[in-house]
Amino acid sequence: MGGRLWRHRDFMLLWGGQTVSEMGSAVTNLALPLTAVAVLKATTFQVGLLTAAATVAFALIALPAGALVDRRAKRGIMIACDAARLVIIGSVPVAWYAGVLTMGQLYAVAVTAGVCTVFFDVSYQSYLPVLLSQEHLMDGNGKLGTTQSFAQLAGPGLGGGLVGAFGAAGAMSADAVSYAVSVASLLAIRHREPRGQPAGGDAGLSRPGLRAEIAEGLRYVVGHPILRKIVACTGTSNLFSSMATAVEIIFLVRVLHVRPAYTGLLFAIAAVGGVAGGVLSGRLARRIGSARVIWFSILVFGLPQILPALAEPGWRLALFPIGFAATFFSAVVYNVAQVSYRQAVTPPRLMGRMNAATRWIVWGTLPLGAVIGGALGTAIGIRPTLWIGLAGSWAAGWWVFCSPLRRMRDVPHQAAAESAPA
Repeated sequence: MGGRLWRHRDFMLLWGGQTVSEMGSAVTNLALPLTAVAVLKATTFQVGLLTAAATVAFALIALPAGALVDRRAKRGIMIACDAARLVIIGSVPVAWYAGVLTMGQLYAVAVTAGVCTVFFDVSYQSYLPVLLSQEHLMDGNGKLGTTQSFAQLAGPGLGGGLVGAFGAAGAMSADAVSYAVSVASLLAIRHREPRGQPAGGDAGLSRPGLRAEIAEGLRYVVGHPILRKIVACTGTSNLFSSMATAVEIIFLVRVLHVRPAYTGLLFAIAAVGGVAGGVLSGRLARRIGSARVIWFSILVFGLPQILPALAEPGWRLALFPIGFAATFFSAVVYNVAQVSYRQAVTPPRLMGRMNAATRWIVWGTLPLGAVIGGALGTAIGIRPTLWIGLAGSWAAGWWVFCSPLRRMRDVPHQAAAESAPA
């Protein structure tokens, strides 16, 4: 089945454009907090707020975004979002070169780019089932997961080099260029999906209709016995992992005394685990079970993720990339499996709202975790905060273990039909 996707022109365009875009985003994920720390001398709490600003849009607008995505062609939304992010991210190096860059602008960039990311991601996950048949979803998600992990592998290394050559703010120019490439690849896709229609066939945007559609998507996710456990697991994991993310750059630079240009190298080494997870996710799902692998990936594969909190200057610095390699491997296998499950069990007319409701909950915890991480890092120290974040992220796997998934090996072929709401 995988060979067919290599000959699938439109999927290859989508995949290729996203590979470049993910590379650029990986550069910004490193360069944005480094700009705050190294250029603007931000405090620990300010860096936590910046991390929160990048994800707060998921808590605020993900639900209406899902309803709107269900009403419109997904590809057009994706093109508009990437074009907007090109301008937003590109404003940082321009302001830096002009000598007028401030923390206020970094917060504004993080928030507005986050809004675009909400609409893009909801459209993206809803577009793949339109482009591919259900039998190819696991393979398609695996390839896209490999892309994300490869970006985490090569992106930080590239970002570290760009930071060393052009400064942290200047390095973000690469992300702006990557969005231009993504727009071009999306424009070249020939497949045209039918324009979405809201429930009941009313194409208007009246507030009561929008609220009713949002509520339907939420009811579907919360009422599904497995989806709600997946959402609880991912949301809990994101809450704690964002606490760790809020302090990890500061931990490297100020506790482990790693030079800013070398931080990208450590994350690049760690991202090898994510690449391996994307490549092996399909095989592991077949060997372990496409349903069982959802909880197995976190509780078994993800157990070494607490190792970065044990890192020290010297040889024990190696524990940082080793632990994060296990984290990335576990996360990619989990995400490929649970996203494929969600796409398989959800009726097409609810796909955007299901993805949006899921994202609203699971990504809505990210800004909260980042603020908590910044506050805890200030109050109890960087290393204890990292311990709490990494251990809590692993423990989230018990949500899906204590669900019907524990008694299932594979996702039933007729899951979508059986799970459609009455």
